[in-house]
Amino acid sequence: MSTHSIWSNYHTHKAFDEMIDHQGTTRDTCATLGQYLQTLGMETIKGRLSAAEAAILEMGITFTVYSDEGNIDRAWPYDIIPRLIDFHEWKSIEVGLKQRLKALNCFINDVYNEQHFIRDGFLPPDLIESSGNFRKECIGMQPKFGTWANICGSDLVRADEGKVYVLEDNLRVPSGVSYMIENRVITKRVFPELLQNLDILPVDDYPTQLLEMLSSLAPHSTERPQIAVLTPGIYNSAYFEHAFLAQQMGAELVEGSDLIVKNDDCVYMRTVGGLEKVDVIYRRIDDLFLDPEVFYKDSALGVKGLMRAWKAGNVALANAPGAGVADDKVIYAYVPQMIKYYLNEEPILPNVPTYLCSDPEQCQYVLQHLSELVVKPANESGGYGMLVGPHATQKEIQQFHKLITHNPRNYIAQPTLALSTCPTLCGDELQPRHIDLRPFILQGEHSFVTAGGLTRVALRSGSLVVNSSQGGGSKDTWIINREQ
Repeated sequence: MSTHSIWSNYHTHKAFDEMIDHQGTTRDTCATLGQYLQTLGMETIKGRLSAAEAAILEMGITFTVYSDEGNIDRAWPYDIIPRLIDFHEWKSIEVGLKQRLKALNCFINDVYNEQHFIRDGFLPPDLIESSGNFRKECIGMQPKFGTWANICGSDLVRADEGKVYVLEDNLRVPSGVSYMIENRVITKRVFPELLQNLDILPVDDYPTQLLEMLSSLAPHSTERPQIAVLTPGIYNSAYFEHAFLAQQMGAELVEGSDLIVKNDDCVYMRTVGGLEKVDVIYRRIDDLFLDPEVFYKDSALGVKGLMRAWKAGNVALANAPGAGVADDKVIYAYVPQMIKYYLNEEPILPNVPTYLCSDPEQCQYVLQHLSELVVKPANESGGYGMLVGPHATQKEIQQFHKLITHNPRNYIAQPTLALSTCPTLCGDELQPRHIDLRPFILQGEHSFVTAGGLTRVALRSGSLVVNSSQGGGSKDTWIINREQ
């Protein structure tokens, strides 16, 4: 590369970089993008980012950060340099994601029914009994197609010279897919000529696929089932996404107060024309707020009698209550065994090696190596409650030593992976920043995986925390087919 290249100060020696190898050469998948960016030059790239940020404000693409100062509504943090993945590599990842969700749904269905996996000695029963997301109220339920987690966001990371791992599975109310779609809309605005010359798989078919999957869950066959997206309301951090998906699907966006369960154990929506029966609810509310008749008695977000209607088979809930039992980061460690047990297959996508603090021997190792490990609570999300050992203070390490000792069941630990990096516009130059990827997998009558997903980027130098709630941003993700 020329010494005057926009890549002159770009150094990739610390981790696998998605675009530039350790010799400073652009990877084959990214060759066209690299040449195009060089042709544009830094000033033009910065100008296009300013245009992208103006478009984000104009389109009202926001997310909410919860803080001590209150709930802060912010423009969606977008980085202009896309992340590219080769089509053939992606097809293998896609199959692995479908395999994984299929096994997870088998497991959830088993947990609330026969519990073969537990009885055959593959999982200690106390891990289920002590799980914060096990719902005894769901025992005996058999949702349509045996699918409890209909929408899953699995977080993938690349490390070890390019190897892809599953970091965790989000099976309760995973968010981010609307930003994946909007990132592509913005990128088309700022790089229109580039997208015309490359074969990039589309992502805008997700709302159609989601609608088709939700429709397949309807309890009774009907040509056009009534589908509602149940939101906690405008102050929820993902409200933009709730409204976006409802609008894109042509579904109703409702709050708990818009719904009522009558004596026939059916769910109805209040409209100006009277009550209308609802067949499928895509819920974006946590289990414990869903139904004050069963869970939190003072919940104003849910619908009294909703669990009755679901158990009576009169309404489908996606994701089903109780699906989060497999969202537990302790249960995550057992997913490779689930794949072998339920599907009689070898896992296509590996887990990150995981230490269970509930195991005394593994816990002892974790306590002795806290400065080297990433420690996570079993049921937190959004990057909260974590310890990143190599970046932690002695005080933080001592605090986690106490937390783990007090409640070992609630913690797992993993090696600190050197997450892959991707070029990111930082001020006046491109710098490597760590990234992960959240693809979205749908499972109803059929399975579907988004073409790529939401690439999240740690905007702070050296940071491994990519969550938007923790100061991270995002990139458009291109699955690129070079065989044209």
